[in-house]
Amino acid sequence: MLSIKIMYLSKIYILLIGICFISQSVFSQNETFSAKASTTIEELRKEFDQLFDDPDFFNAQWGVCIQSLETGEFLYRHNENKLLMPASNLKLVTTASGLQLLGSEFRFRTEIGYSGKIEGTTLKGDLIVKGFGDPTISGRYTKDDVLKYFNDWADSLVNLGIEEVTGNIIGDDNAFDDIGLGNGWSWDYESYWYSAPSGALSLNDNCVDIVVAPAKRGDKADIKIIPDNKYTVIVNRVITVPFDSSAGIEIYRERGTNVITVSGKIRESSKPVKLYATVNNPTQYFVVVLREVLRDKGINVRGFAIDIDDLQIETESDFTVIFTHESPPLTEIIKVINKNSQNFYAEQLLKAIAYQRTGLGTSAAGIRLIKQITPRMGINSDNFTMADGSGLSRLNLVSAQQFVSLLRYMYRSDNFNDFYNSLPIAGKDGTLADRMRKSAAFEKIRAKTGYIGGVRSLSGYAVTADGETVAFSMIVNNFTVPLVLAENLQDMICLRLSTLRRK
Repeated sequence: MLSIKIMYLSKIYILLIGICFISQSVFSQNETFSAKASTTIEELRKEFDQLFDDPDFFNAQWGVCIQSLETGEFLYRHNENKLLMPASNLKLVTTASGLQLLGSEFRFRTEIGYSGKIEGTTLKGDLIVKGFGDPTISGRYTKDDVLKYFNDWADSLVNLGIEEVTGNIIGDDNAFDDIGLGNGWSWDYESYWYSAPSGALSLNDNCVDIVVAPAKRGDKADIKIIPDNKYTVIVNRVITVPFDSSAGIEIYRERGTNVITVSGKIRESSKPVKLYATVNNPTQYFVVVLREVLRDKGINVRGFAIDIDDLQIETESDFTVIFTHESPPLTEIIKVINKNSQNFYAEQLLKAIAYQRTGLGTSAAGIRLIKQITPRMGINSDNFTMADGSGLSRLNLVSAQQFVSLLRYMYRSDNFNDFYNSLPIAGKDGTLADRMRKSAAFEKIRAKTGYIGGVRSLSGYAVTADGETVAFSMIVNNFTVPLVLAENLQDMICLRLSTLRRK
């Protein structure tokens, strides 16, 4: 038994050494590639064949396509037409389509109004908030002040002289359907921020921030939530342990409820840890927190915070708009989607496409509209599967060739600059901030990453040493080796492209 255990540990040690060696070799090849003489495309293809024949991926499948955007020549192809799960590379389809269908200056709006009448300082009726899918009502654009917009709205009402609301605060979310989760999403993702439900009214990415800080050794940790609210219930099962103990914290939201259990251990010397948990019924969450903000501002709300669906009506018949809140433009929103790989924003955009064209925001309608324009991008709409807007679903199927077709189309479109600027920059920002930092590929690669279990993808643009722009897509499915091995192989291809000089 002891010899087996030693052999197992030895294999792990060898694997870790191998991973470190490969990581270092990616950077050390910077000088090697830079020193290379000009090469022919045939020589380049042989190099790439050797890399993708890596025995670590014998049981996996790579789909690769690399094309010059100046000559149209394919520099390399490998299983380029095989349909594979793209993970978050699917966001390229969603954001490119959003720019084409909505325009770069499109802004989400939220209308604040009422039914009834205003008499003096009293609103005799209901205060109503109509949402149209704005994903940005959060602290992302307000220096982490999650309630900045709510406080601004409350101040506006106070400035109008409103001191009391006799009715309810109603959240009208009928612009979108009530199917918050994407088609094919795994049920065990539901508690986590990356699977936050979509909604026409959304606050703080439809999550609560949970900050866990150590207390005295042996005591339960201190927990606070942002925004502080009465809608979520936190069950604290985190224990403070000695500084040399193992630690880790997990969250779990009971399905169909807003009871969030935080469990695990935190070291007594640890800095506070921030986690994120999704909420159930984003509209109700939105209006409950808004009601609390209004009351803190001195506006007495006699009624309740209500989701309009609970009233069983389509919309208030005598709705009067007081003011309208607008989001930043789509050019800024797609940066969040692509650079940060924000699933929630992508799903909101998909439904917004549908709402703007059909009057009802559903994922299915958004996908149909996108598939109507993919043929102009060189993608046969019958030859790929799109199940959501973010790529979290394992039902999505796209080929490397199709991604390169999209990248080529966007390169020639009027929206190219906005699209290009939304992509992570190698070694600098977004999900590529820590990749290719000390290499010749630094800032020469703009590409979207993608990851779900057994899938790693990278698609975007590279600028060669000759100044030639190429589009590339690399997708691997069904690998069982550590993720870093797939990333390193992708990084080596990017490094080679960035140092490419043609004969």
